[in-house]
Amino acid sequence: MTAPSTFGLSSEARNLHWLLTNLVEEVPGIQSVAVVSSDGLLLLSSDEALARARSGPGSQGRGPRGSSADLATVVSGIGSLTVGASKLMDYGPVKHTMVAMDEGSLFVMSISDGSLLGVHGSADCDMSVVAYHMALFVGRAGHVLTPELRSELRRNVEDVKGAEHESAGSPR
Repeated sequence: MTAPSTFGLSSEARNLHWLLTNLVEEVPGIQSVAVVSSDGLLLLSSDEALARARSGPGSQGRGPRGSSADLATVVSGIGSLTVGASKLMDYGPVKHTMVAMDEGSLFVMSISDGSLLGVHGSADCDMSVVAYHMALFVGRAGHVLTPELRSELRRNVEDVKGAEHESAGSPR
């Protein structure tokens, strides 16, 4: 990701940003990605990585209306619904969920302690490739996503939102 989003972050947080950037840049058809905490808060998003990857000619940005922020809301809701279904059916914890739509797919995978990884893919994405790379991300991120790191990532998201809000309100 770009330097401003990782400036001042711990090495673990920078590593997660790097893992997310690799996921976005190496898997064709990804529209947006969000890492969501167990309480539904956005911890990490692909907005910057996708903007950079799509800045070339012929690029198009399709994803949930507000990109990763809205994706985080959807992922949190689906996560909650599937956990409820799992408890009702007494089948154990939910590992992953996939929703196939006419013009895209949504993948949700458990990371750790209720945190979730959500990926919105295009209609032509290879679902097995997306799922494989998500599993790699989860395997690498799950053991480092401590409560302290989640707090740091959440503060970073809030700081970025505050900076965007200030720059949108200031005259140019």
